[in-house]
Amino acid sequence: MEQGMRQRIIWNDGWEFSRGEPDPVRWDHINLPHTWNGADGQDGGDDYWRGTGYYRKTLHAGDIPKEKRLYIEFEGTNSSAVLYVNGKEAARHEGGYSTWRADITDYLDGETEILAAVDNAPNDHVYPQRADFTFYGGIYRNVYLRCVEKKRFNLDQNGDSGVKITPRVSGADAEITVEAELTGTDGTETLEFKILDGQTVVAQTAGPAESRTVQMRIEQVHLWNGRKDPHLYTMQVSLCEEGRILDERSIDFGCRSFLVDPSKGFLLNGVSYPLHGVSRHQDRPQIGNALLKEHHDEDMALICEMGANTIRLAHYQHDQYFYDLCDRMGIIVWAEIPYIFRHLENGRENTLSQMRELIAQNYNHPSIICWGLSNEITMGGAADRALMDNHRALNDLAHHMDHTRLTTEAVVTMCSMEEPYVHIPDVVAYNHYFGWYGGDLSDYGVFFDDFHKKYPHKAIGLSEYGCEALNWHNSAPEPGDYSEEYQAVYHENLIRQLFCRPYIWGTYVWNMFDFGADARSEGGEDGMNHKGLVSFDRKYKKDAFYAYKAWLSEEPFVHICGKRYVDRVEDVTRITVYSNQREVELFLNGELLETKACEDHFFYFSVPNKGTGTLTAKAGGCTDTSKLRKVDTFYEEYRMKEKGNVINWFEITAPEGYFCINDKLGDIVADKRGRRIIQWMLFKMLLRKMLHSIKDGRSKEKASEINLNSPEMKRLLYGMSIKRLISMAGMAGQELEFTKEDVLKVNRKLNKVKKTEGDGISNAGARQ
Repeated sequence: MEQGMRQRIIWNDGWEFSRGEPDPVRWDHINLPHTWNGADGQDGGDDYWRGTGYYRKTLHAGDIPKEKRLYIEFEGTNSSAVLYVNGKEAARHEGGYSTWRADITDYLDGETEILAAVDNAPNDHVYPQRADFTFYGGIYRNVYLRCVEKKRFNLDQNGDSGVKITPRVSGADAEITVEAELTGTDGTETLEFKILDGQTVVAQTAGPAESRTVQMRIEQVHLWNGRKDPHLYTMQVSLCEEGRILDERSIDFGCRSFLVDPSKGFLLNGVSYPLHGVSRHQDRPQIGNALLKEHHDEDMALICEMGANTIRLAHYQHDQYFYDLCDRMGIIVWAEIPYIFRHLENGRENTLSQMRELIAQNYNHPSIICWGLSNEITMGGAADRALMDNHRALNDLAHHMDHTRLTTEAVVTMCSMEEPYVHIPDVVAYNHYFGWYGGDLSDYGVFFDDFHKKYPHKAIGLSEYGCEALNWHNSAPEPGDYSEEYQAVYHENLIRQLFCRPYIWGTYVWNMFDFGADARSEGGEDGMNHKGLVSFDRKYKKDAFYAYKAWLSEEPFVHICGKRYVDRVEDVTRITVYSNQREVELFLNGELLETKACEDHFFYFSVPNKGTGTLTAKAGGCTDTSKLRKVDTFYEEYRMKEKGNVINWFEITAPEGYFCINDKLGDIVADKRGRRIIQWMLFKMLLRKMLHSIKDGRSKEKASEINLNSPEMKRLLYGMSIKRLISMAGMAGQELEFTKEDVLKVNRKLNKVKKTEGDGISNAGARQ
């Protein structure tokens, strides 16, 4: 955290805004932070407004310091910006998630007009351009004025603080290298360095400013030790001349060592420290990315309550305040740039500039242990030479700027582990959605064991996994029903598979919170990705949240699942209880039903369902309650009913022992009759259109460029039902050439194909 800046003034209030016109008849009066996509970026349709918004404000003559330099600092403008001062271009910046500054001193003239043109329109060279989240336009973070001396710490390079701190733990002590970047000095200045532990000075030194680099030492160092003890020191650096402080910095830092071992996983300060956590998108209802401090605080509190010890801050640079929170709370961080989805031929320099800014601005955070090069960038294939060169350049840049941290990348599931691209960074991780987008839940353990066996010297992690859940409910949950119950079953299964494999260096649930993705249309609510463990408004913790809390949190608790699933038809229903206590008692209307003990924190009870009942769970002094009510017919408000030209559950006939469109592709194509029925529809029409859209729909790109015969692609696709493939194509924005009746006709034909013993080969089929 950078503190104590001389003359750093927040400048958020009293702006005027115009969308799309630099000289309108009327300007709207606003305060920052601000976005123009708070509503239309979250309502579905992939039609949110992307263009140029204009922000202006007057800098009064009396506010302009004399004989000093004046900078304006933007902490986030999405995604490109041009700054005009009194009508003259003063600076421009490309990249929507990092801090940038402009020295506007030479443009000042009495009453000065500041005009920022911020543009989130599509282009061919600034990342991101295609991704599964909304690119909210606007000045959505703080703006500052910085009044500085001519002699000062450098403010003109990559938006950083001008001070770089590199601790190295050596035995019981820590050696600290401090590097200062200065501007305007002439050899008469000195630099003074102090390290404080609270209010106590534990080390200090001084010397001529022209040296710029010093070595310091902390004896009997107090380590930054993650969630257990996130101890921070403060570095104070002052640029002085003749006893006067010209400029100064106060930066929190921590001393720790870490190692990612291909067999043992993550080690912090020489001790095993398994990383289990979440990914985070930053947006909120109606305000998009224009967050306030209290929003960041609430997010961190929820993540810590769950017990996570690591966060993947996806898919871009997050607010500096949130990195500060990670330092203070002991959260291990994966930080990355938005090099995502597909490689842009003209975007190479933008990836490098965003990486330079990410590293320079975040170098001093002890929480960060790796720099992410890209996410799912091989949607169009991994063999592209320019893509490979871009990754090598990013990897080299990260190592050049920071030799203390690792590089990594998040690899899309259908990319073969044998691709050279996978092995460019120091460590690697995969985004897998087996059991949701395709494949089976059991595929996770198989994949990681196969990778670890084939590449025993390459550390492997899981960068994304998850499934969507809304307020839908089902006593027999299944993939694609978007029920809270299936999400809970999914994560129970994944916890059991992942947490017992110590060689997996980190696991990151996708996602901690539901988030805006305006192109999405699934689950019954458009414009959203519902894979969060917590609702978009942060008001509801889904049951799966508590599954992780049971494994990761030390705070005693008990939680009855299914609180929103009250009305049930079955005479005996299964009730799941999560707790980090070893034993749970479950009561119905005050009478003890059963006491259960288990080691995996998931307790399952068979409960008689008669009339109206109150369930009470007790564990270790903790209590939780829930309601249960017997009904004769299923409550339809619990069942997802999709909108538009899609097929609802009640329209699908599924005779026992015969195929239907709810069956998996791998199972159907293993039968000759089934294969003939769907081949022309799926492979020639629907599947290729879906893959085409995944590759962004550029006319020169063909779906055939993706290898449909690769084991990875077969495993993914063969595990999907026909209906799931249809819904995914619709989500990708395709206008299907088959009507609902066409698909139902295929379903009726499949209803005539009898399943034979041994059907259910979706995994085997994927390995053919």
